[in-house]
Amino acid sequence: MPRDEVLALFARRQKAIERFDASALARDHSEDGIVDSPAAGGTVNGRAAIEVTYQTFFDAFPDLKSETEDLVIDGNRVAWFFKASGTQRGGFMGVPPTGKAFSVPMVFYSVLRDGKIAHERRIYDFTGILVQVGLLKAKPA
Repeated sequence: MPRDEVLALFARRQKAIERFDASALARDHSEDGIVDSPAAGGTVNGRAAIEVTYQTFFDAFPDLKSETEDLVIDGNRVAWFFKASGTQRGGFMGVPPTGKAFSVPMVFYSVLRDGKIAHERRIYDFTGILVQVGLLKAKPA
């Protein structure tokens, strides 16, 4: 995939996040795409299931913000570095809203195939999110 097309793909993805458009984000994945995500509890297979992972975050954090910090492109591999933040206003992990905010750096590492994301590994401090929104208690130092 040419570099300019990869840049356009990830610019489109950023705009879809800003619109809270889980369907548009899912369409960027292969029909048989794979996502490894801490929030999903491991590996998610298929575009429909991947869409659920996006919608779950949007429902839990309806003010979710994503700020791209860097995009590293190496052929068909892309590392998208961004900062995510939001306030838990919807249920998350089976827990009612806490009204507390989180902010963490994230990396989505993607392998592209035929203009789509074939495999995505989401890397971030999931425990940190849970502590920040009050779903886990941190042990004092």
